[in-house]
Amino acid sequence: MSLLPIFLKLTSRRCVVIGAGNIAAEKIHSLLQSEADVHVIAPQALPELQSLAAEKRITWEQRVFEPSDVEGAFLVIAATSTPSVNHHVYQTAVAHNILCNAVDDPPNCDFYFGSVVRRGDLQVAISTAGESPALAQRLRREIDEQLPHDLGPWLSSLGSLRRDVLAAYYPGEERKMLLHRLAQRDVCDSLSCPSRQLALAREHAEVAR
Repeated sequence: MSLLPIFLKLTSRRCVVIGAGNIAAEKIHSLLQSEADVHVIAPQALPELQSLAAEKRITWEQRVFEPSDVEGAFLVIAATSTPSVNHHVYQTAVAHNILCNAVDDPPNCDFYFGSVVRRGDLQVAISTAGESPALAQRLRREIDEQLPHDLGPWLSSLGSLRRDVLAAYYPGEERKMLLHRLAQRDVCDSLSCPSRQLALAREHAEVAR
């Protein structure tokens, strides 16, 4: 089986989670971090999820799953402690051509949640296609230990600098090579920053107007 590794925009997308216990909580927090519109269906919910519902950060319907719950969803997560329920949710989602993940049940998944290392907008995701989540978690810890913790702010500055370069240089090999050079240099906010001076050396570029 070959998987397509992608980073998916979920902002304001309706994502339905069936279940509201420990299994579901981690996935719900991941969806909220992606700014998804999270709808939870479960007879009972953890106190922390009840609090999220009270704060209107998620919508919680206190009842059992019904097939109509998947309608209009962008993706569905089956995260109950009952395998038969998760399988039913998955089959229902498949029938509606909606991507579904049944937590800890690889055969009933269209996609997997990777183990993720985050530094601001930088994300490194690891997947074992459901073969060994424990290995993915170990690798995540090892990568997390090696990545500098200031990569997030640095990436933000680099992104701003990249936009300056795109505005100043015509597309071509020169611009491409410059962007690669900048990704290997320190970037700071000062106008005297060597990387910033390099990026804005317009006398060496054909200025796009």
